[in-house]
Amino acid sequence: QVQLVESGGGLVQPGGSLRLSCAASGFTFSSYTMSWYRQAPGKERELVAAITSTGGSTNYADSIKGRFTISRDNAKNTVFLQMNSLKPEDTAVYYCNAERLAGSRYSTYWGQGTQVTVSS
Repeated sequence: QVQLVESGGGLVQPGGSLRLSCAASGFTFSSYTMSWYRQAPGKERELVAAITSTGGSTNYADSIKGRFTISRDNAKNTVFLQMNSLKPEDTAVYYCNAERLAGSRYSTYWGQGTQVTVSS
């Protein structure tokens, strides 16, 4: 059974930091690109950051560049999102995503999300 379980969300003041974790099980984690998405109330889900299967390449949304860092530990089947200098506009539900295209077979999995609220 595939599971992606996010943790680490919560309430933080502007300028603060949080570290999100996503623990994966039930699939070959090291073969998947891992991403973090977020969805704020009334807005579409958007890509925040992505990291390739080996961790050799990362990609970030312009709105969080220089503040957030994505990383992964393939030995522990976990992907992280370190979020620094948080702003109220970072408030959203953050989702972990796993994605793989192998030949013509496309696989993707989602976590249940973790709430991040940035407010004073």
